[in-house]
Amino acid sequence: MTPYFQRALRIEWSQCDPSGIVYTPRYLDMFGESTIMLFEAAGLPPKRDMINKLNIAGFPMLDVAARFLRPTRYGDTVVIETSAPAFGNSSFTVNHRLLLGRAVCVECTEKRVWTVKDGRRPGGIRADRVPEQVRALFVRKR
Repeated sequence: MTPYFQRALRIEWSQCDPSGIVYTPRYLDMFGESTIMLFEAAGLPPKRDMINKLNIAGFPMLDVAARFLRPTRYGDTVVIETSAPAFGNSSFTVNHRLLLGRAVCVECTEKRVWTVKDGRRPGGIRADRVPEQVRALFVRKR
């Protein structure tokens, strides 16, 4: 995977089990935040502003697959590489790799859906096509 976005992250105690090894679900938290940061790095506003400016409800996860190859521990500084989205109509797929040095520790694929507020139902949301202006941000930068 050629990274589109990458960030360094120090593993915190709150992400670990009592033995100091990252508790597996915390990786999904890390990858979810990397997806948000990917969109911001492409030129979209911070997610709290994106919700209002683009009238979206968010981009919840539909499916996830992960491979855990090596553990990481409290105090490790890791790098998360996140690929540019592969867009469908209303969904998109993002791949992540978490590395410790040159070793790949975790690989993850997320499928998410672009959702907007559904005015026909109080508090409702519905899937909607990923806007062309969002798609264009990633086409230009590939």
